[in-house]
Amino acid sequence: MMSRSYTNLLDLASGNFPVMGRERRRLPRVMTVPGVISELDDDQANSVSSEAPSSVAADRVIIVANQLPVKAKRRPDNKGWSFSWDEDSLLLHIKDGFPDEMEVIYVGSLRVEVDSSEQDDVAQLLLDRFKCVPAFLPPDILSKYYHGFCKQHLWPLFHYMLPFSASHGNRYDRSWWEAYVAANKIFSQKVIEVINPDDDYVWIHDYHLMVLPTFLRRRFNRLRMGFFLHSPFPSSEIYRTLPVREEILKALLNSDLIGFHTFDYARHFLSCCSRILGLEYQSKRGYIGVEYYGRTVRNKNHACWNSHGAD
Repeated sequence: MMSRSYTNLLDLASGNFPVMGRERRRLPRVMTVPGVISELDDDQANSVSSEAPSSVAADRVIIVANQLPVKAKRRPDNKGWSFSWDEDSLLLHIKDGFPDEMEVIYVGSLRVEVDSSEQDDVAQLLLDRFKCVPAFLPPDILSKYYHGFCKQHLWPLFHYMLPFSASHGNRYDRSWWEAYVAANKIFSQKVIEVINPDDDYVWIHDYHLMVLPTFLRRRFNRLRMGFFLHSPFPSSEIYRTLPVREEILKALLNSDLIGFHTFDYARHFLSCCSRILGLEYQSKRGYIGVEYYGRTVRNKNHACWNSHGAD
């Protein structure tokens, strides 16, 4: 039976929010064979394959996370901004595990609100000096996406902090999910601005961006893409209480590699794929693979994930 909580990412991404209670068609599992990828937004651009022209250097990693590894503050004269590396940021140290010649580009948001009249200048400065690409989220989307869906739904659920009663915890808010999808689409647009789909590898981090693989795979069907979750992944009994459980699983499966801290978290994810989506998985050459529409999505825990800093 189709879940009444099901949401079509196409409608969400385009701003067309269906009325709750109305029967909705099931969103196909997004990743199919190359060239048969479901439309996930209303952009007119076609999927890009390896024949796309290359305009940037090879051997690059694009690291995408909710926040950039930089600090920002207003200048004393209140004219413009000053930026510096955030030495405490985990993302900044991930590159220590890469070869010296590998270029690293960061895509993420800033901890401060930048006026729209300054955003172009700030974006150019961050790209030139820090190789960072900022994603500026409108305040209304930011609040519902981060403080709402991420912090009130995903974080408690992933840490087994379910409400004991209706008065102790937040009920599911559909508008927060809509904002989450909208924010992920904004991040995808920033990645698209700088990516070379032939040579770049995209590495997405944490539960803030779990549907981002959907938007990137729709646009670049041969893109090399990995996802690492920095939080626990709950058992299927807990995870299935999330109304948008299928949408998130399907979006993650658009990655080529999905990483977790421990074997237990990886096992929970695989169990969810099996029990919720009906997918089969098996051990192959030292990793566990999920067969998904002609592709094998690799699933690894941190002990097998040679990332030097993804913990």
